[in-house]
Amino acid sequence: MRWLAAIVFAAAFVVVAGTLVPRPLWPAEKTDKAETHRILVLANPIHTDIAIPIDAETLARFPFLAESGMPVMHPDARWLVFGWGGRAFYIETPTWSELKPVPLFKGLTLDRSVIHADIAGDVIEPADHVAGFEIGPDGYERLLSFIEASFARIDGRIEAIPDTAYGPNDRFFEAHGWFSAVAGCNTWTAKALREAGLRTGWWNPLPVSLSASLALYN
Repeated sequence: MRWLAAIVFAAAFVVVAGTLVPRPLWPAEKTDKAETHRILVLANPIHTDIAIPIDAETLARFPFLAESGMPVMHPDARWLVFGWGGRAFYIETPTWSELKPVPLFKGLTLDRSVIHADIAGDVIEPADHVAGFEIGPDGYERLLSFIEASFARIDGRIEAIPDTAYGPNDRFFEAHGWFSAVAGCNTWTAKALREAGLRTGWWNPLPVSLSASLALYN
């Protein structure tokens, strides 16, 4: 039993250290609030998404969303929501009741990745599952570039994966990178936020770890 206790202790230490050790170590210079863009981090018990405002800039940056049939011009649409994850688990598990062994196994080991794009209306703040941040123009541009570069182009185009959406407002797209339990959806979110100029923990595999580090260092 000692080796099991040692493994549990080591895993707990890594998670705690990954939360408490900031990345980057030193904060960036503050930006005049008049120049900022507001973004949101949306969390559930296992996954985080990034929401950016729907405006002329983002619609021009991601034209393939409208081309895929997403109702980005709907009068109630306020946010574009992006999440990265394992292909099998993400696509085949819209709800916990639909959990299957093979997608779960791939989600715990290694899988190709996809990006899930969705649309949200007004988001109530503050809320337990929502964290809002003001991002300077340079950081916002880096964030948009990071998200755009995460989409995989097939024959030079970004197109939705057929017959994979959860509903009429969302789409799945092929993405760059491989998903694993070590480098998963929340570490992608953390990396995107660091591109935006925020500080996260050194390693944030869980939403609770990411949320805690964001609250500590921003």
